[in-house]
Amino acid sequence: MLSISCIIIIVFIATLIRSTFGFGESLVAVPLLILFMPIEIAVPLSVLISITVAIIIVVQDHDQIHFSSAKWLIIFALMGIPLGLLILVYGNEQYVKLGLGLLIILYALYSLSWKQDLKLESDNKVWLFICGFLSGILGGAYGINGPPLVLYGNMRDWSAKHFRATLQAYFLIASIIGMFGYWYKGLWTMAVTYNFLIVLPVVLPTIFLGRYFNHKLKTESFFKYIYYGLIGIGFILLIQFFIKSKSI
Repeated sequence: MLSISCIIIIVFIATLIRSTFGFGESLVAVPLLILFMPIEIAVPLSVLISITVAIIIVVQDHDQIHFSSAKWLIIFALMGIPLGLLILVYGNEQYVKLGLGLLIILYALYSLSWKQDLKLESDNKVWLFICGFLSGILGGAYGINGPPLVLYGNMRDWSAKHFRATLQAYFLIASIIGMFGYWYKGLWTMAVTYNFLIVLPVVLPTIFLGRYFNHKLKTESFFKYIYYGLIGIGFILLIQFFIKSKSI
């Protein structure tokens, strides 16, 4: 019962972050859920939650979506998802955690200190490819699509509302494709579905709560909150790595 209660609390926090900022539930959910379940269950569960959140937000806020950006990010992410699946199935989980944690922390610190001169007035195919492809790899491996998308949204200078809505169009398609990949690899199991049905009553009302918070955010401070959150998640990944290393 304790583990179920902890899973529900984790999913509530993760969904609130996703619905408020537009991404990030996997950055919270996956590192914490694997304390209570195998990563092969935690990642598909996180993606199922992602699909649920994305469907509702797309229906609610479709007029805020930059459809062209979302389309190209999805296309390029498709190229990265298979590589991410190979990492998930065959990679060394602990060392990938270490590398991912360091990468997220360095990226967030750099973004907070960097006076961003690179602003895109319109979509740029090169940056769409870079961000979409990297997002596909991270999403396929760990359900963590967000950091490359943050980079692109920041360069495009999207408002909090546009950022949240546009990413949902991306996440909806990318997550559905990702779940198909998990099913094909035998990772969408009864345990994944069981845990999803347990947390679903928490996920649905939390989506609407997050929408309320998103509309209260000031655009100029929006990305700072995101970067601080990324730093925290990066440290969680590093702590998990060192704890696991000492136990071996």
